[in-house]
Amino acid sequence: MSELKVLRAKDYPRMPWKNGGGSTEEITRDAGTGLDGFGWRLSIADIGESGGFSTFAGYERIITVLQGDGMTLSVDGQDTRPLLPLDPFTFSGESKVVCTLLGGAIRDFNLIYAPQRYSARLQWLSGEQRFFSEAGTVLVFSVSDELQVEVGNSAQQLGRHDCLQLVGNTGLLEVSSNGACCVIELTAR
Repeated sequence: MSELKVLRAKDYPRMPWKNGGGSTEEITRDAGTGLDGFGWRLSIADIGESGGFSTFAGYERIITVLQGDGMTLSVDGQDTRPLLPLDPFTFSGESKVVCTLLGGAIRDFNLIYAPQRYSARLQWLSGEQRFFSEAGTVLVFSVSDELQVEVGNSAQQLGRHDCLQLVGNTGLLEVSSNGACCVIELTAR
């Protein structure tokens, strides 16, 4: 049986980074506690200064700048293109990563998942969108002040940085939205 819930940005718990260099608001995860044991985790990080990232051995990461001028990353010594708002970038959680801010502080959005346990698809959408998914878990993260999301025959209103989470999907699910959002589909392997 599938479970649909709306997670509100004001309720996200704040946790320290593994390396102690900042903090993260955890949106949701599949299981586990603390900084380990999860199969996937969605979060927002506040980066106030350039510096190193925590490592997550055995995980893949997809990062997207939400607010601010952006950043570049050095991933195992290779510099990335400038990462600007709503431009996702993927890298291995085992990599040595250092970020350089392009201006002041930024907020970023992170999906960290264990590829041996889950396949993941992440896409940023804007305007009127309608799609179908067979993924077991579907997450819709709003970057609009007001976003209406319809999942099957349920309509939900999301505010900025709220997240709709559907877990336990077993069929072909119709999803539609009317604004800027990130859709993440996770399927257990």
